[in-house]
Formats: sequence, C-alpha cells, structure tokens
Amino acid sequence: MDTKIPGQLLTTAMAVMPHTDVARALETAMSLDVPFWPQLPNYSYYEDMYVQAAEHFPGIVLDLAKRTLRFSMDKFAAELEEALLRFDDPTFFDVSETYSAVYHRFLALDTADRPAIRGQLEGPISFGFNILDQDERPILFDDTVRPFMFDFMAQRINVQLARLQKRNPNAFMFVDEPGLQFLFSALSGYGDLKAKGDLDQFFAQINRPRGIHLCGNPDWDFLLNLDLDVLSLDVYTNAEIFASYAPAIRKFINRGGLIVWGIVPTGSEAFEREDLLSLIQRLEKIWEVLWAKGIDRDQLIARAMLSPATCCLVNPDKERTVERAFTAIKEIAQLLRDKYRP
Repeated sequence: MDTKIPGQLLTTAMAVMPHTDVARALETAMSLDVPFWPQLPNYSYYEDMYVQAAEHFPGIVLDLAKRTLRFSMDKFAAELEEALLRFDDPTFFDVSETYSAVYHRFLALDTADRPAIRGQLEGPISFGFNILDQDERPILFDDTVRPFMFDFMAQRINVQLARLQKRNPNAFMFVDEPGLQFLFSALSGYGDLKAKGDLDQFFAQINRPRGIHLCGNPDWDFLLNLDLDVLSLDVYTNAEIFASYAPAIRKFINRGGLIVWGIVPTGSEAFEREDLLSLIQRLEKIWEVLWAKGIDRDQLIARAMLSPATCCLVNPDKERTVERAFTAIKEIAQLLRDKYRP
C-alpha cells in the first residue's frame, strides 16, 4: 500500500458541520492541519451529503421545499441511457456549484502548502440504504440499480479526487459510510458476504488514496480487511470494542494503513464532561492496549491522525461546541506530538 496521506498526529475532521455561515465554516475547516470542504445542510438542502451524492443519479426525485430525496424506477429507466452516455464526462460527476457553493469556494483557496487536503462523498452502502423507491424499498436491494450505483459513486469519487489533487498532490477522499454498521443486522436484507464482494469491486475502481469514515460500530474485522488506505472512526464512543481487534489493526497498519482517531466529542453534553487531560488519557488507554498486544508504538503514531469524534448538527448552541471541539483537537494533537514524536 503506497499512500501519501500524512500521519504523525496531524489533525482533520468530519465534513458535516452545523454552520449557516459559509465563510465561518471554511475558516474553521482551514484551521486544521488537513483541511476539507464542509458540508452544510443547515445552510442549504443542496449541501446535504445524500443530496450531493445524488446529483445526476438517474431516478432521483429531489424536493427542496419538503427537503426529501426519493427514487423512481420509471424515472431511472428513462434517464439511465443518458447517464451511461456521459460516463466519461468529468463535469457530469463533479459536484456542481448548485449542489455545493462551499466546495467551489474551497477549491479557490490556496491549499498547496498543506500536508494534504481532503474531500468526501457519501458511500454506496449508506446511499443505497437511505434512498427509498416508490415502494418504500431501499434501492440497495434492487439488483438492477445496485451495480450501477456502485459504478456511479466510484466515478464521482475519482473525479473529485482528481480535482482536489490539482490543488494539493496529497489530497485524499473519505467515503462516508454510516450504513456499514447495519450490514450485520439480521434485518438489513443485504449480507456481509455480498457487501464484501461489492465493496472490494467498488474500491478496486477508486484511485488511491482511498478510505472510509464512519461514526458507528460495524464489524471491524470486515472493515480493516478491505483494501483501504485510511480508516476514520469515532474512537471516543467505540474505544474498548475497537481495541479488541488488535490483530486486524496491526495488519492494517503494517500494510501502510492510516487511522484517524476521532477522540473529541462534538455533542455539547459530552464535550462539557471532558477536558484535554481526560481525552488524552482515554486515547492513550486504547493505544496502550494495542502496544501491549504487539503493535509498534512508533509505527502507530506515524500512521495516526486525530479528529473530533463525530459530526453534530443538533447542539442547542449550534456551531459553538463544534468549533470548541476543533480547538481542543488541535491542542491535544500538539501535546501528543510533543510527547511521542522524536
């Protein structure tokens, strides 16, 4: 695995932010070592991560007034041929200015001197689970739509990555996949073996560097054994469970994988319960478990980034706690770099 994603406890964050002020959101994102373009659903429904992924997807029924995103099989059949004819057209797959004013303002910034920059797109598993057809059925379960959906999303990710790499050669992408935690539920209707095959083929189509971000608790063995360059997770919530997968984590790091440790909570109640010391202790406790199980300390640090634990749109103080979490992760990163880096 050959990746240009920098580790060494640099900072980044999840893209979904509660801001309604684009300039303030961009300033906050740019305050981290590895900035990203924010997704601001409170600013516009177009900025919702599912809506952005749905741009030009045949069959989509978008209602801005009601803030709903649905799917019609009849519309899919009518629009599929045009989509296939434009499969080699990058403008068809990039995020337009209509669907994200924030993305295009980010691209206009000078980010060439940053260690890296990052983009993101909603992944096919989560997209397929959440978009319902005319019969209230997730489109992930449709054998006609699903293969096209995987190919379509892979193309969208590659086009965005190429655009970002023109601004910074170390750009990389998160495939946001909160739906992965539901794959292993008996109710999902889409099993892990089918998902593994689909995701292997999906990632084989995506240019490196490539990775997954999710805040939930999936089967970590499943995830760590996918052909990824980076895994971003909420370790604040899932610390003990994740640490129990030391063999898979060691294998992932040994082949060059990088882990983004999401350690600062962004929910206002959880944030107020913590301080820098308690969060550092929580993170170091996980690391110490992994070091005791044979993971090399220096290698883990070299292949680590730090971030807030999750996105958060529901705080009563709107963007205030999220911005405080961004400040906290920068301070934690500096303290840990002083301690662990040679």
